[in-house]
Amino acid sequence: MSVRNVARCLLACAIALVVLPGFLIVIEQPSFAGASERKSTSTSAKSAKSAKSTKSKAKSTSKSSGKGKFENGCRVQSPQKSLERRHYMATGVIDIKKQSAAVKYLAERYGHVNDDVTRRFNGKSALSSATAVRFMGLPITVHSKIAPALACVEKRIQNTCASKSPYKPKAIGGFRGANTYRGVEISNHLFGIALDIDPDRNPCCGCVEPWPSHPKCKKASKSPYDRADMPKCWIQAFERYGFDWLGHDKLEDTMHFEFLGDPDRITK
Repeated sequence: MSVRNVARCLLACAIALVVLPGFLIVIEQPSFAGASERKSTSTSAKSAKSAKSTKSKAKSTSKSSGKGKFENGCRVQSPQKSLERRHYMATGVIDIKKQSAAVKYLAERYGHVNDDVTRRFNGKSALSSATAVRFMGLPITVHSKIAPALACVEKRIQNTCASKSPYKPKAIGGFRGANTYRGVEISNHLFGIALDIDPDRNPCCGCVEPWPSHPKCKKASKSPYDRADMPKCWIQAFERYGFDWLGHDKLEDTMHFEFLGDPDRITK
C-alpha cells in the first residue's frame, strides 16, 4: 500500500471517530428524553391522584366529624327510640328482651337503682350522682348528667314560649327512691332522668286511680295535648333536647318527661 493510500485510510478513520459518536448521541437523546417525560408524567399523575385523594379524604373527614346542631349550649337531639316505653310495650305486654336492653343502657350510663339487675351493669348508684338544680324557679333533684339538658330546655321555653303562653309550673318532681311501676318495669325516676310537672294539671289518664277520674281524662280528646294544661310549646322544647314526653305513650302520662337522648353528647 502506498503512502498516499495509508494517509487516506487514516483520515477516513479519524472522520469516523468524530462523526459517529455525535450521531450516536443524537440517536440516544430522544430515547432518554422520552423516558424522562414519561417519568415526569407518571410523577405528575401520582401527585394529582394523591392530591385528589387527600382532598377527598379531607372532605370525608369534614363530613363525618360534623358537630351537629347546638342551641343554648346543648346538642339538638331526639329521644332514642329503643329506650322509649312504647318501644318495649308496643302490644300492651312488656317485651322482656327489649326492656332489658333499655335498662342495661341506662344503668351503664347513670348507675344502679339498688337492685340486683342494674348492679350487674354498674357498681355506682345513680342516686350518688344526684344534683339539686332549679327549673323555672322550682327546685328539683336530677342526675348530674342531664342537668345541662334541663337548663337548655328552660332557656328555650323562655325564648320561644313566654309570649305564647303564660303557663307557670307550681309543682315539680325528679329523683325518686321507690319504684312506681309494677312487675319488672323500672321507673326512670330512679335513674334521675325523669321529671313530673304539675300532676294535678297534667294527669296520667292511663295510670291507676285517682288519675283516670281527673276531669281532663273523662273528656273525649283528639290529641294527648288536650289532656294537659301544659302548652305544646313546652313539650316541644323538652323533645328538642332529647326528652321523651309520656303523653305519647298509651299511659297518656302528660306530666312526665324523661331524658332518653345520649347523655355523653349533650354539650359536645
